[in-house]
Amino acid sequence: MLRSLFSALACALAVSSMNPAMAADPVIIKFSHVVADQTPKGQGALLFKKLVEERLPGKVKVEVYPNSSLFGDGKEMEALLLGDVQMIAPSLAKFEQYTKSVQLFDLPFLFNDINAVDRFQLSPQGQGLLKSMESKNITGLAYWHNGMKQLSANKPLRVPADARGLKFRVQASAVLEEQFKAVRANPRKMSFAEVYQGLQTGVVNGAENPYSNIYSQKMHEVQKYITESNHGVLDYMLITNTKFWNGLPPDVRSELDKIVVEVTTHVNKEAQQLNEGDKQRILAAKTTEIITLTPEERGQWRDAMKPVWKKFEGEIGAELISAAEAANQAQ
Repeated sequence: MLRSLFSALACALAVSSMNPAMAADPVIIKFSHVVADQTPKGQGALLFKKLVEERLPGKVKVEVYPNSSLFGDGKEMEALLLGDVQMIAPSLAKFEQYTKSVQLFDLPFLFNDINAVDRFQLSPQGQGLLKSMESKNITGLAYWHNGMKQLSANKPLRVPADARGLKFRVQASAVLEEQFKAVRANPRKMSFAEVYQGLQTGVVNGAENPYSNIYSQKMHEVQKYITESNHGVLDYMLITNTKFWNGLPPDVRSELDKIVVEVTTHVNKEAQQLNEGDKQRILAAKTTEIITLTPEERGQWRDAMKPVWKKFEGEIGAELISAAEAANQAQ
């Protein structure tokens, strides 16, 4: 009896002595993404890791997995919802099955430039979209710029008729499929990690990407022409698992919120500079001709693709589209 009592006390003391160590274990944030470290998203993920581990030492550890090394395009959202990763930053085109409103960002020629995108994302309507999926366990933390999209192909694309019959890689987005159908091209869904090989082998003939994606994935080596169309935005929403985020200690979550704001400012400032630098590197490589559209040519592309807005107006909301259009007017 006495021996049993001593054994029970010893076990209790062992468990209690373990608790402080267990409590001291850092929160692990696995940050998975599909692009290279040298892209705006890649740089943002690394800066987030650096600042978190500087300011929350021993409390939070961030593990960054770039280039689809942990989960690819088709699996990262599922992984987030299952808790296998805690943070991802998918393209805004990836959210249509969770909220139709975010399809807004895929509408072609909606925003005149990245400054208009900024103004809308900072507006009440833009900020509201970040919180629009919390009932589905997805919390939006910020928008990260990648940049305005350019068209690439192995033939010059100056007017919409030039795209007819070409196979363009698209993300899994109904809006982007309709965008290319509007110019009688053939959209082909393909994960980002497969695009280079797809272009190299001719499975697809063209794509749409910011310069930083084109250069970092070496797409310019397998695309003879890039048309500087600036026809849409390829941005990301930095998201986390709602239950995970809300379950963090308030002081930790508060500091992480501050870091997200700081990193977002840096990412969005650097994205334009990185895209411009990569444009110059593509020119220096002399593998690809960059075509500058005249205002009249760009107008033809816009006129050809704008009917896509009407097709998705019911799903996205006419008022939201109007708010985005209004952002083109500098305040």
